[in-house]
This record gives sequence, C-alpha cells and structure tokens, in this order.
Amino acid sequence: MAEPYARVLLKLSGEMFGSEGAAITPDVVGSIANQLAEVVDSGHEVGIVVGGGNIFRGASPRAAGMDRSSADHMGMLATVINALALQDACEKVGLDTRVMSAVHMSEICEPYIRRRAVRHLEKKRLVIFAAGLGAPYFSTDTAAAQRALEIEADAVLKATKVDGVYDVDPEKEADATLYKDLDHHTVLNQGLRVMDATAISLCMDNNLPIIVFNLNPVGNILKVVQGEHIGTFVHTP
Repeated sequence: MAEPYARVLLKLSGEMFGSEGAAITPDVVGSIANQLAEVVDSGHEVGIVVGGGNIFRGASPRAAGMDRSSADHMGMLATVINALALQDACEKVGLDTRVMSAVHMSEICEPYIRRRAVRHLEKKRLVIFAAGLGAPYFSTDTAAAQRALEIEADAVLKATKVDGVYDVDPEKEADATLYKDLDHHTVLNQGLRVMDATAISLCMDNNLPIIVFNLNPVGNILKVVQGEHIGTFVHTP
C-alpha cells in the first residue's frame, strides 16, 4: 500500500452522472456524494473536475456542422449543470461545497481563482471545478490535469466504469488485459485510453501520477486516496 494522498483532484466524466438513458440520475449522483463525504470526513482534501458529455460535448457527432468554439462553449455550460447537481447532492449529505467556474457566472457559482480554491480546500471544503479551462479546444481531461497542478494535488484520480486501463476495450473484448502499472510515455506511445494526450503530457512533465479506477464499487474513492493499489497506476518511471 502506498502513502495516503493528502490532496487529490478527481475527474468525473459526465457519463458518471446518469443511468438508463437519463442525463442526471439523483440516486447515482447521491451515491457519488456519499463516497465523497467518506473521503472528506477522513481528512483528505478533494477537488473535482466534471465533464459534460451526458448533456453535450463540443467534439462529438451531435455537434457536427457547428462552429467548434460555439460547440465547446455549450459543453462548458453542460459541465456547470453537472457541477450544480453534484453540489446539491453533496450538501444534502453535509459536505461544505463550492462550485468554481472558469466562465464567469456569479449568480450561480464562484469564479475560479486559484488562491481562493486552495483556501477552500484547506478549510476542508469540497471544490468542484466547472466549465473546463474556459477556452475552446481543451478537454475536461486537460482541465483536470491543469487544476491538479494549480492546487498542488498529489494525484489525479480518473473515475471510470471499468477497473482501470486495458490493452483493448474490455466492454467489447472478453480477453482484454488490465494494466496495473504504466508510465506516462507508454500511455502516449501506445495511445491507451487514459486521458487525452495533452493531459497526459502535462502530468508527465510535472511528475503527477494518475490513478484510473472503477467508481462503481462503493468505497473505491477512499481506498484510492488512502493509497490502496486498485485500478491502474500511471506515473513517471
């Protein structure tokens, strides 16, 4: 077992918020909130970057024919919707939660200011980063790596619906092999589906580890934060 991580950045894709065709399912979001409460109550500091693919993603077939910048801005707004849903669920289980947006919308959330975000974390508040980096052509994976570096997180946790990183898609290939340990170079060279290349490069250049794990088993977030080796550990060799 590795040393516990004092401060982490959790990346949640939009697809984690819904089930059975619904974009946002309150029971699913509530389950995530319960896991996060367990982590914060254990003394860890948690920042979260949320995606918006359950509602709209700029780089997707649904946006075909649209101006890319406009489509990406729509995707940023989708992440804010998810962030507010998660904030509501977290507050219902007693978590002091702040949503910080890279796009200014002061009526519903705080603007992203790095020093303020760090102060929230130091006060054991859960911080949800919305609207990506506030600029088109950058994914929320890249936003997760960037925010993790800015808040000086010990690791990026990438939550998925499978057990980690495989050599092929495990939902399509029954004999897919799970990698337990990888380095950033291998991920980039083999084009493995961890995060996009920009995010991986940022993490590699700054020696920031990434843990890819299955969110569905209850308690997995806490296990990862406490240093238990589950999923796939991506690091600098």
